[in-house]
Amino acid sequence: MKLEELVQEFADCVAAQNQAIEKSDPNLGNKFARRYISAVEKLRACGNDGREALAVLLTDSRADVRVMAAAYLLRYKTDQARAVLETEAKGKGFVAFGAAQALQRWNEGVWALDPE
Repeated sequence: MKLEELVQEFADCVAAQNQAIEKSDPNLGNKFARRYISAVEKLRACGNDGREALAVLLTDSRADVRVMAAAYLLRYKTDQARAVLETEAKGKGFVAFGAAQALQRWNEGVWALDPE
């Protein structure tokens, strides 16, 4: 798969997972989570080119996609990723909770979604 296709897979599966969660379907949500994790692992295997490709999602129109991309990009795009997470953490709901949790893990020094 090309980088752009992996980024699209990541974004689509993050959005689909959140829709499944809203419908109280954890099995379907887990299916989409496995797919976006696979996509991000393939992007990460491409090094900084893969991370740069993923970084376009920091400005995606969907908050859930922005937050998940930011969570994975905290080490590589720290300032931009933190800004996304801090903004979204001020909201309400599952996306805001996820943003706050990512920031908390980062601040605690236990974040490990993209090790060097």
